[in-house]
Amino acid sequence: MNLQQPPLPRRAFGLLASLLVLAGCSVAPAYDKPALNLPAAYKEAPAADPNWKPAEPADTAARGEWWTVFGDATLDRLERDAVAANPDLVAAAARLGQARALEQAAHAARLPQVGIGFGPTRQRPSPASQGLAVDADTRTSTLWRGQATVAYEVDLFGRLSGAEDAARLDAERSGALFGATLLALQADVAQAYFLIRELDAAQALYVDTVKLRADTVQLLQRRFDEGDIAELDLARARSELAAARSESLGLARQRAVAEHALAILLGKSPAEFSLQAMPLRRLAIGVPAGLPSALLERRPDIAAAERAMAAANARIGVAKSAWFPRLSLTGAAGYEAGGVGDLFKYASRTFVLGPLVGTALSLPIFDGGAREAGLKQAESAYVEDAARYRQTVLQAFREVEDNLAQLRLLGDQHREQDDAVGAAERAARLARLQYREGAVSYLNVIDAERSVLQQQRLAVGLDGERARATVNLIRALGGGWTPASG
Repeated sequence: MNLQQPPLPRRAFGLLASLLVLAGCSVAPAYDKPALNLPAAYKEAPAADPNWKPAEPADTAARGEWWTVFGDATLDRLERDAVAANPDLVAAAARLGQARALEQAAHAARLPQVGIGFGPTRQRPSPASQGLAVDADTRTSTLWRGQATVAYEVDLFGRLSGAEDAARLDAERSGALFGATLLALQADVAQAYFLIRELDAAQALYVDTVKLRADTVQLLQRRFDEGDIAELDLARARSELAAARSESLGLARQRAVAEHALAILLGKSPAEFSLQAMPLRRLAIGVPAGLPSALLERRPDIAAAERAMAAANARIGVAKSAWFPRLSLTGAAGYEAGGVGDLFKYASRTFVLGPLVGTALSLPIFDGGAREAGLKQAESAYVEDAARYRQTVLQAFREVEDNLAQLRLLGDQHREQDDAVGAAERAARLARLQYREGAVSYLNVIDAERSVLQQQRLAVGLDGERARATVNLIRALGGGWTPASG
């Protein structure tokens, strides 16, 4: 029995149909987030505060105006100014725009590419191509063409869809990084603001101290002039007055630098910005930590690390698809004629289907190991991004635990420091009383007043640390916290 082979066109169309079926296949590995051993609760988490509730945004949701919990209208205004004009935030937004443009380009690669063209071709065929003698004379002619072209690559084995997925995940990563930049900017503004207010509070202490010591110098000067005291007490009082003034100038220097740094965060030059002095009051805001598992959804930097890992996984599939055939379909339809006047006549119509240049189906046989190197690079990139994801998660938990511990211990330290301030003030009153009665020397008064100033400075420093630790905790938790209504 003699079986005849099907005609070549039928075989070609059968092969084409088989390849089109493969267009829905993908060689990308299945993506699963790495398993993380999360604790059931934070080690340093205090009891829940009924005055707070977690807004629980996803990583793409707005962080919320969390700084409003401090009840400071000046801070509210500074935060709005920073978001409107900070150059780093503008740059982050531009990077997000670039990533979204690349995503759009990757999507466009999966669509047919259509174009139109018009123009002449001047040519003279060779005698051999016309079946003529070698020395035959062939005529030079001009051929005008006006046509539309279509090119389309079939997405075999998920090469193009994998590239689009990777670009989409990169865009989502850039979006999460923009959120991280925004949250960091808001936290930095609050930190800088509370530092300035802490310095203002310390400066207020020195204003009172300088006034008190200046009054003391005047009093001792009169007593010295009347011969009641020795010059040693007057010299010591003058030394303490000069020292207080010097330390006050040092605080003014620190405040100027801090104010300049805040101006830059607001997108302004230092000459354009000044902040009225306002001493820091003690803040006692309890921020609930929530569940550790929620941190993975709240932190934009964790979301960015996870998106990078997912994009790397998609690129492994793109690298694997290099071992499989690529199918490109092209075609053109339009008119061609020997003269412009005949170009768009019915008889001048023409079309071509199939590869205009090269072959429709291509598969590299030998590339010197380039495909294998590309796959190894993609797999190694995934391992790197997975390790970075785990490290980002660990760092996030550390930041939360650090700030929870700080706030817990700062509360205890505040109570002890308040006792220290009260005891130092009482000791100073007793020293001044005993000095007036002649029971002790003026050196005792100086030591007591120094202790008062030192303990007050420590108390102000703790107030500043508590405010900044609260900001740091909100930042570590991913922002988005709001006071409970009602």
